[in-house]
Formats: sequence, structure tokens, C-alpha cells
Amino acid sequence: MDTRTLDAVYAFWQNAVQARDWKDALDFLVTSLRQQLVFDNLAIYTVDDETYGDNTQIAYARAVGREKQAEADATWGEDIAARVLENDEIITEFPDNPEKMDTRVAQAYLIGLPLKISGKLIGALVFVRFGGPSYTTEQARIASLAAIIVAYIFEKRALQENIAQLEAVQRQMRLQDDFVATMSHELRTPLGFIKGYSTTLLRDDTEWDDATRREFLTIIDEETDHLTELIENILESARLESETADMNFQPLRVDALVRDVIMRVTTRHKGIEIVFNSECEQPIRGDSTRLAQVFENLFSNAVKYAPNTKITVELHSTEETIKIRFCDNGKGIPQEHLPYIFDRFYRVPGNPRNTGTGLGLFICKRIIEAHRGKIWAESSPDQGTTFFIDLPIK
Repeated sequence: MDTRTLDAVYAFWQNAVQARDWKDALDFLVTSLRQQLVFDNLAIYTVDDETYGDNTQIAYARAVGREKQAEADATWGEDIAARVLENDEIITEFPDNPEKMDTRVAQAYLIGLPLKISGKLIGALVFVRFGGPSYTTEQARIASLAAIIVAYIFEKRALQENIAQLEAVQRQMRLQDDFVATMSHELRTPLGFIKGYSTTLLRDDTEWDDATRREFLTIIDEETDHLTELIENILESARLESETADMNFQPLRVDALVRDVIMRVTTRHKGIEIVFNSECEQPIRGDSTRLAQVFENLFSNAVKYAPNTKITVELHSTEETIKIRFCDNGKGIPQEHLPYIFDRFYRVPGNPRNTGTGLGLFICKRIIEAHRGKIWAESSPDQGTTFFIDLPIK
């Protein structure tokens, strides 16, 4: 192997180590490798376990030769990949009578190589060359080195995916620990009020006038509602997580539903400024109770985290979706927290008003997803937060 080839192999390996994205690493490998090993098509087949055949899937494929326009008719080496996986060895294949074939695409010269991670066979790498010539011993060695690099790229991808899953699990465990601590506090607060005022009313050594008695009972009633809401949110999130929540889909007008929610919100929160604009009268099929729960939760968040600011709700439709824009003018959500605000139990840290359970937006997302829709948020510091909802019309 000459110095130029060694330099090229070193460049392949260095890029495979440094590249963040596995597809970028493979693209670089294909482009650079073709200077040392002429081929027209390259395909990578992988397997999920030791049972091959139907479990084999193509993970990556590139056409780089003169026959790129004939990709649909050209071979990609499925058969040779299956034999490589079955025999765990390098296999070459070439046409029996190339001189009798009309086109280069029909004259396929292939080499298939096993891909291994820590001794375990995880797939096959196939090079396809149209029109010949056959692969030389030197080219087979270069192909073998390429197979080692490809296996490393896939091993690196698997490791990155495992790390990401582990970090997600750790984050969820931290959220659950925070949730337990938060719920311990949140549940004790209404229970403390209910217990305290009930005990006070039951004292035999004190007489209470009607006004005081009514004030105490009002506090007990409000705290009972608060406690009921907390428990219902926990149960609702569990039902949505397990996909056992009942959904009653019926034709409904989203604009009318939002107006009803706004009427209830303005009754509860005097002085709140809500601007509603709708260019949508298209009905959809949905659960009116669940969708109203979403809008009420968004209003509740705006009242809590963006108090005394204007709330704007806008609706318009396309041929396929109804688009809802819900905007407040509050302090906004820091960019580093935006990707997680719809996670179960997640609460943005450092907010003095952050006294919820971290379940509200999680419930909103699951309800919208149950309607085959999407919900996301955008925010800028001191410029408020905007929630976007897309609901399919059909």
C-alpha cells in the first residue's frame, strides 16, 4: 500500500473520529474513498439481532458513478449482503458473460464485506462497480479497511444514542424526584389549610359569628378544589401517558370553543386583557372538553407567569390544518429550557411564581397529539412566549 493510500486511510479514520454526525462521516468516506477504490454504488445493510433475512435493513446508500441516473434499475447488492451475513466472510461477485450484456448497469461487479463491532456481526458493506474490472487484491484490502471504519462509525452512533437515552432517563429521574418533593409541599399546603380551619371550627371553647364561619368554610372549599385539581392532574397525566384516557371525538368549531373558554377566563380573572382574532370557521372532529382543557391551561399559565399583560389568540386555517397562535407579553422562557417545557414534571427553575406540578403543558401536548396535531413554543427574553398549535381538519 503506497504512501498516498495510507494518507487517505488516515484521513478517513480521522474524520470518522471527529465527525459529530454519522451520516456526514459516511458521506466524507464515500467521497474520499472513491479516489482510491473506484465504485458506482455503495450500500450498508444492518441487522438488529442474530436472526438475519427479513430483519436486514438498508442503513445507508449512495450512488456516485456515471450511472446515478439509473439508480432505480441498478443493483444495490441485497443478495450478496445476505450471503455475507450468512457466512460472515468477504464475498466477491462478477457477471458470467459481461460481453453479452447490453448496458454497464447489467455488468455488476460486487464485493461484500462483514461489519463487526467487538466481534459481533452487525451488518454488511457492499461496493458495486458497473462494467468492471474485477477488484484487485489491493482494492480488496482498501475495502476491508473501509469496512472497519464504517463499523467504527456505527459503533460510535450506537454509543451516542445510548448516552442520549441514559441522559434522558437521568433527567426524567431528576424530574420525578423534584416532582415528589414538589407534590409533598403542594399537597401539604391545602391539607394544612383544610385541617387547620376545620379544627378551628370544631373547637368547643370558642363561638364563631356567621361571617367568620363563612370565611373559614370558603377557604376550606377553595383549598379542597385546589387539592382536587392537583390529584386530577396527576391521574390525568398517568392516563395520557398510558394512552388510556377516554376521547369523545365529535364535530366542533374551534373558534366557538375558544370564545367559550375566553368567557370563562374573563369571568374568573377580572381586568384580564384578551384579544381574539379568528379567520376560521372550519369544523374539525375533536374532544371539546379536552381541547378546552388545553386552552384553559394556556390561559392559566399566562395569568400566572405573565400577569397584567395582553394575551392574543389568533386562528386561521389552511386546506389541511387549523393553526392557533397563543401569545403573551411576559418575561418569556429562557432558550435553554424551551426544549423541555412539555416534558412530564418539568418546571423552569428560578421562577418565583413556579409553584405548579410540571404537568400542565405535558397534558396539553398529549391531548393535542391525541388529535393528531402538534404544539410547540417560541420565546424571547422580555418579549413574551408564543404557543403554536396545529390541528388537522380531516
